[in-house]
Amino acid sequence: MKCFHFTNGERRSEDGGDSGGGAVAGRVSWARSLSIASSSTASSTSEVRRSELRGGDSSEFGGGDSAGYLYMAKCGGDLRSFTFDELKSATKGFNRALLIGEGGFGCVFRGVVRQFRVSDDVDDHDNVDDDCFEEEIHVAVKQLNRYGFQGHKEWINEVNWLGVIKHPNLVKLVGYCADDDERGIQRLLVYELMKNKSLEDHLFGRVSSPLPWITRLKIAQDAARGLAYLHEEMDFQLIFRDFKTSNVLLDEDFNAKLSDFGLARLGPADGYSHVSTSVVGTVGYAAPEYVLTGKLTAKSDVWSFGVVLYELITGRRTVEINLPRNEQKLLEWVRPYVSDSKRFHTIVDPLLGGQYCKKSAQRLASLANKCLAKQPKSRPKMTEVVEILGDIIDEASSSSSSQEQVSSMPVNEAKDESEEVDEEKEVRKPGNIYLRRVLDIKEKVNLRNKSIGKLDWKNWTPGLVKSS
Repeated sequence: MKCFHFTNGERRSEDGGDSGGGAVAGRVSWARSLSIASSSTASSTSEVRRSELRGGDSSEFGGGDSAGYLYMAKCGGDLRSFTFDELKSATKGFNRALLIGEGGFGCVFRGVVRQFRVSDDVDDHDNVDDDCFEEEIHVAVKQLNRYGFQGHKEWINEVNWLGVIKHPNLVKLVGYCADDDERGIQRLLVYELMKNKSLEDHLFGRVSSPLPWITRLKIAQDAARGLAYLHEEMDFQLIFRDFKTSNVLLDEDFNAKLSDFGLARLGPADGYSHVSTSVVGTVGYAAPEYVLTGKLTAKSDVWSFGVVLYELITGRRTVEINLPRNEQKLLEWVRPYVSDSKRFHTIVDPLLGGQYCKKSAQRLASLANKCLAKQPKSRPKMTEVVEILGDIIDEASSSSSSQEQVSSMPVNEAKDESEEVDEEKEVRKPGNIYLRRVLDIKEKVNLRNKSIGKLDWKNWTPGLVKSS
C-alpha cells in the first residue's frame, strides 16, 4: 500500500512552498549539502533541534536545509558513498528480475557490492593494509524517483536519520549515491539485505508458508523495541510516522527491523505537546487525530502499531476493498468479536489452522485496543508495550510447551489413563455394585503387585483350584 500526502482543507505553507524556481534552488542546495557533509564538523542533536525551532522553519523533512545538512555532516563518515556505475553493476543494470519491492518513492533491487574489510585479528594498526580483504555484501538498492522533489526530500531524510541512529531493530543503511549525469541527479540508498522480505509479504499471501503464532508475537516485540528506541531511548525523539507491515522487514532468522525513514519527523521540543505538520502517511494506519488536525505526537505511532497488531491476529489488511462492505475496514469488523470469547476465534487468521494460544491472542487484542484508544494520552508508551508483549510471549511459549508434553505422552499411557477415568465414572453411577466389587479386587491386586512384583492386573485371570 503506497503512502501519500493527505489533504484536510487548507494547504499548509510547510507542505509545498517550493514550486518552479524553488525546486531548482532546492536541488542546488541539496547538491551543495553533499560537499558540506564531507567537510563540516559535527553538530550536536540538541543544537539541530534549537536551530529548527529558532528559524521558525517547520520544513517537513528534517527541520529545514540547515538542520538536515548538519545531520549529514555528523554521519557522513559512517556511510559509504557509492558511484552510480557501482550500483548499476551491482544490480546488473537494475534488472527487473532482481526487483524485490516497489513503492511510491522508487524501486528496490537486490544487489551485491564489494568492500574491503580489516581482519578482526589485526593488532598492529601500522600494517592494516596487509590484513585487508575484499568481501561481497548482499544489499538492497533503492533507486528513488528522479521526477519528484518529494523523492529528494525523502532521500535527505533517510540519510540523516539512518546515518545517526543505530539499533538492532532498525534496518542498517550501508551507503548512498548522489551522482550527476546527463539524465539528472541520481539518488540511491543502499541497505543491508533482509532475506525474508517484509511482514506484509508473509501475512498477505505472498509467501507460501504462514507465520507461526509465536513468530508473529516475536516480530511484534521486535518492532515495538524499534519504536521504543525512537520515542524514548535517544537524546531526541523521532516519530516514525509511517509504521505499517510493509515497513517491517525480516532477516534470515525472522528478526524484525523498521525500514523506510523517509517520513520520519523530529518530535516536539521541551515545553511543546505536539508538532504541527502536513498530514502524510498511509490510509488505514494514520491516527485519526493526526489526520484531522495535523498535530503529530509519538502516540500517532502507537495507534499505527495497534492496527498492525490486529493484522497479525487476523491475517487481513487494515483496508480490503475486495471483501463484503461490513468487513472492508478491519477495525470495524473485529470490534464485536473481541469482547466475545466464544466468537473470538472467528477473527483469528485461518492460515494458522488453530495452532495458536487463544489466551495470548485475546491478550494481544486487548493490547491492540489500548494502542487504539481514542484519546492519545490514554495510549501506552512503546516501552510499556514491549513489556506486555514479553509477558504474552512467555504465556504462549509455556502453553505450547505444555501441549507438546501432552502430545508426546506414550499412546498406551494415555489410553490407560482414559480407561481408568471412564471406569471411575461408571462406578459412581447408582446401582453399579458389581463394578465397585471389580474395582476393589483391582486395587487389591495392584497392592500385591507393588509388594511382590509378580502379578499383573491386566494379565491376571482367576484360575481353577484343584481340590483333593
